[in-house]
Amino acid sequence: MSPDLDALVAARSVRTFADRPVDRATVEQLVEVARRTGSARNRQPWRFVAVDDVATLRLLAGCGAYAGHLAGAPCAIVLLSADDGRRDTEFDLGRVAQSLTLAATAAGLGSCLATFYPEPQIARAAAALAVGPGWVPRHALSLGHPAPRPAGRSAVPGGRLPVPELLRWHLP
Repeated sequence: MSPDLDALVAARSVRTFADRPVDRATVEQLVEVARRTGSARNRQPWRFVAVDDVATLRLLAGCGAYAGHLAGAPCAIVLLSADDGRRDTEFDLGRVAQSLTLAATAAGLGSCLATFYPEPQIARAAAALAVGPGWVPRHALSLGHPAPRPAGRSAVPGGRLPVPELLRWHLP
């Protein structure tokens, strides 16, 4: 594989962060990269809220079953999706989340995506962030300088399926 592709393969979700702030200029650079992500009909059905307040990060950590890592992050970017009922909005949000993740990795930061649910938790996050009408906070990305991996076995299964199990070529 090429060095560029090797770097992408090395990117991992980071849930443990060093006690070191993330520079606001770096967060703005990440959003600069993300805003260029393609979207259906160039609608750009996303907005971002950067959070570095410890109390708010702790509150957001309680808004989803797997959002706990937000409490230990020095910063998070909450992704707001347009509340437009379109089928491709969430697909576009996934694309922009991946752009943010890869940009964070390129900037030397670790990150991990969190999802807020069920609906009462989404409403709680929206209230905490003073989200205006027409936008919904369903996802957030924790950001920080990676800390050493904690010792022990991860609760998340490791490994990836091999290419032959995932890909088949259509033969006419």
